[in-house]
Amino acid sequence: MSEKNNWEDPEKLSKQVGATLRSIRKERNLSLADLAERTDVSNLTLGKIERGEANPSLTIIWKIANGLAIPISSLLAEKQDVVISRKHEGQKVLSANESLVLEPMFNMKGYGSLETHRAFLEPNSEYSADAHQQGVIEYITVMEGRVNVRVQDGIYELAMYDSIKFQADQEHAYINPDSVGAVLHFVMIYTQA
Repeated sequence: MSEKNNWEDPEKLSKQVGATLRSIRKERNLSLADLAERTDVSNLTLGKIERGEANPSLTIIWKIANGLAIPISSLLAEKQDVVISRKHEGQKVLSANESLVLEPMFNMKGYGSLETHRAFLEPNSEYSADAHQQGVIEYITVMEGRVNVRVQDGIYELAMYDSIKFQADQEHAYINPDSVGAVLHFVMIYTQA
């Protein structure tokens, strides 16, 4: 059975993210101005996202999630009992410079909150991430290629199947020094969710 979900249709995804954001904002009794102040995203952009008129970049989604202190998958996840996450068939969020394509996979609630992502880092590229909200821990495994991970001033070289764990509430970056793409697997734990 082939059923197209919101992850495969950018317009449906935009509408879903917008409806979810509006619901969270109203649930917390926040105005668009309050949300703009918390997230450092303009009222205009937030309004367009809520109306499903904008397809926000990964950076914007991170700003919103950090400002609301929620996992990004809370904005992106569809409600389903059984979910299969297939490479390149699911939801895709691009970084502003298009060096990184993030494919959210699963979001699990329980002790804190946990989400998993698949990411594709373009050849000879870098994606710099702002500090996430307090209490976020990232676990990254390189599934293909080679990646250097910068956390604050330290650079850590990872080969295929190497993994790293760090507190993500500080600036960090993923650097692909090679002429072939790299594939990463992320596990993000929100200890204060």
